[in-house]
Amino acid sequence: MDYEAFCDEILRSDPEVRFAGIVDGNGEIRYGGGRPGITRLFTAEETKRSVLQAIDRWKLRNDLADRIGKGRYSIAEYEKLKRITVPIDETHLLLVSTEPSAAHGEIIENILRLKLLLR
Repeated sequence: MDYEAFCDEILRSDPEVRFAGIVDGNGEIRYGGGRPGITRLFTAEETKRSVLQAIDRWKLRNDLADRIGKGRYSIAEYEKLKRITVPIDETHLLLVSTEPSAAHGEIIENILRLKLLLR
């Protein structure tokens, strides 16, 4: 499975998934994107800033990896969406946003299962 197919499968897996994209360390969305027909909450500039913040937060979490192990995922819940962050490799992160009502546990399990197919 390639990265684009991986992101497409995540979008198809649950109608409450708004966005599934793989970003690089520079904050560029390399694969995936938003669900067609959804109302975007961010401008392009805000999206870039949000992605860079997610990368920075992930780097901070990894500062403790030698003591607690590598992170498998993180989730943040806001009033208008949930964001799930999953490391793909040393230089890429998967960012998934969902509706606030999404069953994020099931979505995360599916993402981790699909991630195994990337190898």
